[in-house]
Amino acid sequence: MKRQNVKIGLFGYGVVGQGLHDVLNESKGFHADIKRICVKHRNKKRRLPMHYFTWDKQDILDDPEINLVVELIDDAEEAFDIVSTALSQEKNVVTANKKMVAEHLDELIRIQEKNNVSLLYEGAVCGAIPIIRNLEEYYDNELLYSLRGIFNGSTNYILSKMFNENRDYEEALHEAQKLGFAESDPWLDVSGTDANYKLSIIMEHAYGLYIRPENIFHLGITNINSQDMQFAREKGYRIKLVPYAGRVGKNELTGFVLPRFLTADKKLFTVENEYNGVVVEAAFAEKQFFYGKGAGGHPTGSAVLSDISANSFFYAYEYKKRKQNLGLSYTTDVILEVYFRYQDKKDMDLLDFDKITESYTGPEYSYRIGKIHLQELFEKREDILNKDVSVINTGFKPEKR
Repeated sequence: MKRQNVKIGLFGYGVVGQGLHDVLNESKGFHADIKRICVKHRNKKRRLPMHYFTWDKQDILDDPEINLVVELIDDAEEAFDIVSTALSQEKNVVTANKKMVAEHLDELIRIQEKNNVSLLYEGAVCGAIPIIRNLEEYYDNELLYSLRGIFNGSTNYILSKMFNENRDYEEALHEAQKLGFAESDPWLDVSGTDANYKLSIIMEHAYGLYIRPENIFHLGITNINSQDMQFAREKGYRIKLVPYAGRVGKNELTGFVLPRFLTADKKLFTVENEYNGVVVEAAFAEKQFFYGKGAGGHPTGSAVLSDISANSFFYAYEYKKRKQNLGLSYTTDVILEVYFRYQDKKDMDLLDFDKITESYTGPEYSYRIGKIHLQELFEKREDILNKDVSVINTGFKPEKR
């Protein structure tokens, strides 16, 4: 198939935008021209001549020569305005904005179909791992039992430093920020919100269901402390932030984001620092593992470049699982097994366990392990965040209540 000549209008020239520029310049097998770059700050020093830059988005959106908009800005609502306008004006779009995609995916699919254009966003999920393309192409007719992984390089870096080097949370976070793996405001990462957006996107491509992020339970790593790490060491576990999506029963699907204990026989056990990993379990392909860098400008830039190259061959997501109408429905009516660590005896009964299988009371901390309803975690999420407690998934498969 003949390639089209790609004329790019780029929005944003931060870490990922500059990473894309680097990998685009170094690419030997593919060429695309960045015609214009739209940025917010007029007086910021740039490493390119200023004639490349504009501060008016219409200079890109109204330019008939630009046939591909690449959106790499931080503001999700502004990004949606840019992307939806470009698609409506029959321009193809590549983005790495997971918040924007996750919160507007249903509408973005409709706009693509109406205008016969393509929106690609591999860079929005798991950095350099091509998980969306694999779900779309390799697993397009596969029955998927579950999908789980480490989707956020920032939190994985922090947890790796806490576990392997006995760093406290704040010290590990500061180092991640210094290296560019975490933002100056790290809340989206450490709260599990970033991983939650990515899980929402992945569930659409894996199961054909669009689940809004606010309907997926998520809890990040902000409450994990040295006592949790010591418990994990004594048991031979490691702690990772693991989003999960999987079938419960015949026609129902559940999903959540929680810290999880991993044993040495699990693939994700060895995924350290800023790396990501994804485990897919399917009926015919069985278990497969994807691994790669999940944070940093160049890994994400390489994923964006892959989408730009695919666009030059007129590639578009077909949303095959959605069109197959698999008859699945989403549920939070499931039982998980969790470890609940608390300091103050007043917090001992914060969670209403269906069944407690193990408990310990000590001078420094106490814990309970037991079965709990996912909806109970939804209802107590704010209480968990505001107290000196932690909740960690033990890794047993979710069960229908």
